[in-house]
Amino acid sequence: MAKKKEETTSLIDTFSEFKDTKNIDRTTMVSVLEESFRSVIAKLFGSDENFDVIVNPDKGDFEIYRNREVVADGEVTDPNKQIALSEAREIDSDYEVGEDMSEAIDFAKFGRRAILTLRQTLASKILELEHDALYNKYKGRVGEIVAAEVYQTWKNETLLIDDEGNELHLMKGQQIPRDFYHKGDTVRAVVDHVEGAGGNPKIYVSRTSPEFLKRLLEGEIPEIADGLISLRRVARIPGERAKVAVESYDDRIDPVGACVGVKGSRIHGIVHELNGESIDVITFSNNPQLFIQRALSPAEISSMQVNEEEKRAEVYLRPDQVSLAIGKGGLNIKLASMLTEYTIDVYREVPEGEQTEDIYLDEFADEIDQWVIDAIKGIGLSTAKDVLNAPREMLIEKADLEEGTVDDVLRILKAEFEDE
Repeated sequence: MAKKKEETTSLIDTFSEFKDTKNIDRTTMVSVLEESFRSVIAKLFGSDENFDVIVNPDKGDFEIYRNREVVADGEVTDPNKQIALSEAREIDSDYEVGEDMSEAIDFAKFGRRAILTLRQTLASKILELEHDALYNKYKGRVGEIVAAEVYQTWKNETLLIDDEGNELHLMKGQQIPRDFYHKGDTVRAVVDHVEGAGGNPKIYVSRTSPEFLKRLLEGEIPEIADGLISLRRVARIPGERAKVAVESYDDRIDPVGACVGVKGSRIHGIVHELNGESIDVITFSNNPQLFIQRALSPAEISSMQVNEEEKRAEVYLRPDQVSLAIGKGGLNIKLASMLTEYTIDVYREVPEGEQTEDIYLDEFADEIDQWVIDAIKGIGLSTAKDVLNAPREMLIEKADLEEGTVDDVLRILKAEFEDE
């Protein structure tokens, strides 16, 4: 008897433990407990449909009743749903054939195996609920910034733990290049996506996503949080440089000045969080030419041809402005293209006095491999002057050519006009 009481107490303690630590609401808890009992009862008796299960997780107790029909002695065909009259009258002498009898069941009398099965079933269902709750919680937080503690760092991933003990995965490709973590460091990142619906969810966070920069700006600049300034576009090359296009709905507010702050005070904290990633803030415009011109700042554009249908722009600049438009390592023009969503081709303006007769690239086939000529023509450059007026970095990046190959092409083309 003491053993059964001990087993029953163990069950009640288990329910209490789940209630206190699993953060599950009362209605769901009652449903899970009842379902777990019924699952075990069905295994023991073949069916649970004639059982009433009453659980009270608040008090940590439960009651189980089996309902059977009283039948004449010798006519019992299903012991689970029927009881002989003589057996029923041992419980209550007033029972008659045809009546229904409800009998309290002491679950502990089914033995340790049944109790173990119940606990395993309950634990499995609770774990499933936890997984669903975690998935739904973070699925609803995609795009939000979270802070978590570094637990362990590997070559391709850093594992973070949030304040509830949940694991967050920060993959190497989602880390800013100069990020370096120690165990116990607090890291901020944006929830990128969640995998594992219906199973064990995996939460992935990012520090390289444009959404991370957006959320940082919203947190640092009250006018954005209040809706007075709108973040229209964000383009990033993580750890290097970013461009942000903003728009004000109040003519009295300078959107760029409000975002940057006095001497960069508002943007400084964000730059620090992004490990020195510089941030250019420009005013958004629905006019493609004006927007592209602002995006290529600090370069001064001489003229521009825009094809809105193909989302392409040909930009012409004085020779001394080309390097500014391209930027170090091509960052400025790359970010400008990302921000405006236009393919931007930059060309040097050739002074009228330097105009000379042009030559088609195909005429250099005896000196330049045809596949190289085709690659250059593939980005819209068909003559020698087109190539010589295009920035070297653009030829390397857009034509996908090696630096040495581009330098050979430029040398051959320059030599042709020097000979003239």
